[in-house]
Amino acid sequence: MTKPRRIYLLSPKDLSPETIAVTFAKTSRSPKAFDEIAAELTDERSAKFHEKWVVGYGHASVAEHAVLHLALENVSRLAIETIEGNRLASYTEKSTRYQQWDTDAFFIPDEITGGLLEEAYRETCERLFNAYERCIPKVQDWLRETQPQQEGESDRAVERRIQPAAVDICRFLLPAASLANVGVTINARALEYAICKMLSSPLTEVRQIGERVLEVGKDEAPTLIKYAGCNAYLTGAREKMREAAAEVPIGEVTDFRLISYVPDGEDHILAAILFRFGRDQAFESCLKAVRGMTAAEREALVRDLMENRGVFDQPLREFEYASMTFEVVMDQGAYFEFKRHRMMTQTVQPLTTTLGFAVPRGISESGCGKDYLAAMRQARDLYRQLLEINPDAASYIVPNGYRRRVLFTMNLRQAFHFCRLRSAENAHFSIRLVALRIAEAIRAIYPALASFMDIPDNDGWEDIQKQYFDALRAT
Repeated sequence: MTKPRRIYLLSPKDLSPETIAVTFAKTSRSPKAFDEIAAELTDERSAKFHEKWVVGYGHASVAEHAVLHLALENVSRLAIETIEGNRLASYTEKSTRYQQWDTDAFFIPDEITGGLLEEAYRETCERLFNAYERCIPKVQDWLRETQPQQEGESDRAVERRIQPAAVDICRFLLPAASLANVGVTINARALEYAICKMLSSPLTEVRQIGERVLEVGKDEAPTLIKYAGCNAYLTGAREKMREAAAEVPIGEVTDFRLISYVPDGEDHILAAILFRFGRDQAFESCLKAVRGMTAAEREALVRDLMENRGVFDQPLREFEYASMTFEVVMDQGAYFEFKRHRMMTQTVQPLTTTLGFAVPRGISESGCGKDYLAAMRQARDLYRQLLEINPDAASYIVPNGYRRRVLFTMNLRQAFHFCRLRSAENAHFSIRLVALRIAEAIRAIYPALASFMDIPDNDGWEDIQKQYFDALRAT
């Protein structure tokens, strides 16, 4: 007799994450239903299972079934970079776009507390936050003039539009020391490595956060993460590679570069799709067939592939066979949105003041330019002093408007998602600039498939730059 289909939840209200992980793990050896397996388990028996199989024999994939939800409050945005530096997790943080920061919402690191520059650090943070607070109403007034009330738009709707737009512009003043909250959903396997990275950080704040995450995580997954600790490989590689990198010349500052790409990427994508839907054909045969098509035949193949795709439909997974590597200089505010796209490979340099800072047109044209420039330059001057004391902690004082280099590799499937989301008219103008430049570069190398990217027609990246930015100020 065929057994009836059952689909149900194993509720974390009744079972610990470790017990749920064991329940799923045991299905590979037991014919029983999941709830029957779970009924036989206790937290003690689950811990023994994990000690033997996960810790003892290295079956770490079992730990992926133990999912934890962590709430982290009042941590610096600099620390958040390490906290969110793990692919297999979900994060939601306090947004600089939709919330206005209190003027005392900044972190003072232990590396600076009690030192000669602590008072200067406090004064500079206060200068940045006070400038931020003063600029917001002025930018709001400027927006009311430049983006006046539309016919049929209520007064309340105008303010709902103006308030976040002003905060969007003034966020360039917020330093990396700004305090924020972040919610994290992560499985125990990924959490163990995340804790290792935090405990291996050169920043005291991040190590303290790692110790606390380990402590509270043990309440839910005591066996699966209890061996997380400082990692000698991570700390050793950081120190040795810093020494090696110090010998390399800085080189030319280029805002945007396509470094490399798969030249015949479109051929590989189309051949892989034929391979997927074929019957026993070798990939080489599919590739030869694609390369032998006439222009009309190839165009028809692409059209048939893409014609039923909706705006929110991801391209087929075979689009991942074409990849590109870029080096982009972007402001810190843009990077904080960029880093959320964790499935690509990203390498970011430390946050410094070396590459200058952006000046939003809303700042200069609203009469905030003098205040803005003075605050940004004060942060730069203090950064240079802190650099001599502690290069890692010096980054706390660097505002969102300063620029940094980011190296990343993405495939065409990721690019479709990133460019559609981040070039949209409701996206922040800093990240729109990045997304539109990426889309332009992709159209040049993969024209047939990239023509189906959902990119706004009314703006190019040059338009965004002219419309929203006054200048890039060298330091």
